[in-house]
Amino acid sequence: MKDIAIAVKDVGKVYKLYDKPSDRIKDALGLGRKKHYTEHHALQGVDMTIRQGECVGIIGTNGSGKSTILKIITGVLTPTSGEVTVNGRISALLELGAGFNMEYNGIENIYLNGTMIGFSKKEIDEKLEEILSFADIGDYVYQPAKTYSSGMFVRLAFAVAINIDPEILIVDEALSVGDVFFQAKCYHKFEEFKKMGKTIVFVSHDLSSISKYCDRVILLNQGVKLGEGSPKKMIDTYKQVLVGQYVAPDSEEERLLDDEKLREMAAKGVDGSKLKKESAGETGGIGENPELLEYGSKKAMITEYYITDDKGVKTSAVLKGSRFTIYMKVEMTEKITAPIFAFTIKNVRGTEITGTNTMVEKAFLESVEAGEVKEISFTQEMNLQGGDYLLSLGVTGYEGDDFTVYHRLYDVLNVTVVSDKDTVGYYDMNSVVKVV
Repeated sequence: MKDIAIAVKDVGKVYKLYDKPSDRIKDALGLGRKKHYTEHHALQGVDMTIRQGECVGIIGTNGSGKSTILKIITGVLTPTSGEVTVNGRISALLELGAGFNMEYNGIENIYLNGTMIGFSKKEIDEKLEEILSFADIGDYVYQPAKTYSSGMFVRLAFAVAINIDPEILIVDEALSVGDVFFQAKCYHKFEEFKKMGKTIVFVSHDLSSISKYCDRVILLNQGVKLGEGSPKKMIDTYKQVLVGQYVAPDSEEERLLDDEKLREMAAKGVDGSKLKKESAGETGGIGENPELLEYGSKKAMITEYYITDDKGVKTSAVLKGSRFTIYMKVEMTEKITAPIFAFTIKNVRGTEITGTNTMVEKAFLESVEAGEVKEISFTQEMNLQGGDYLLSLGVTGYEGDDFTVYHRLYDVLNVTVVSDKDTVGYYDMNSVVKVV
């Protein structure tokens, strides 16, 4: 299909792991009948289709295969099985210093990188000033790359990658190295690329950036694709994986999470996070979500929850500037040492805006017995901008050194903030303004 930028079909990558160097030599020479290695499956049967103009995020724990799949897409690695098709000129920022010659200076490395991507000297000449201006590393551009700090590396590498007009941009976690001003400049370029209809594949542990910029998200774990879908859904699933509470869906259709529809909408420029908004708490009543995500060991159970306004009336609509309270009732099914009660408020795209818990607030640090019931209330002033938000609740704790989730309810209630004055950003700083 003409609109497909990247097609990955049943890709696998197997590495041979040797206990000692002599085993590697024996294997290479074919000595002996037994295997001298163990196999590590970095990727197993991974499928993904990325259409032109999409910004697709890939998330997962360390060792899940994120960097490996990017290296296969860019041709740095060859898959053990399966096939990859790429339609368009790729510019990739895979890892710190990749594609740099440590003995070359910055200028020489710009030409080296540009040539590797497929640009002529004349084309690089035309882009040189723009690249140098974006990198902004001063006279260091005339010094050998081996003298660069990590920040200089990423500045120059990203300046080359993003300013030579690629059709497909692939970035692997590199932006976390730059300072805050450089990161802001890079993300501004991301916005420009999206508006221009470029294709972006983005790997990051920064879930806020994944939520903000990506149309779709693919979740990998231990070399296997767990699913793909809207940023909010995949980030919530990823959080289950992190605490060992992920349960595989019953069907392939459920696992893909409306992937085909999301891709079609993203190709038309529609924000995937706005699909199926009814699952984000828009169910009427007092904002309860019938399709909330629930998991945990159930050693403690959240049995009741609601929001009240400044008059104590249950509601899902809170007036900006007024005080409101989040209530939850928790029943202990087993003895727990110092449970932590928490809430989080996210926007409809899944970005966490604010939240707190009883440990941070030093409000409750006691043990509880099986059968005990605790009623928890969080009272605060509503300073978020007008709009719809999602409330999540949780009971967690530590068993030894292990963080444990006893009960979590993601996106359990819709909270609508009613406002006649919205400032810039997520919340209002309630500035006192004077003009004299």
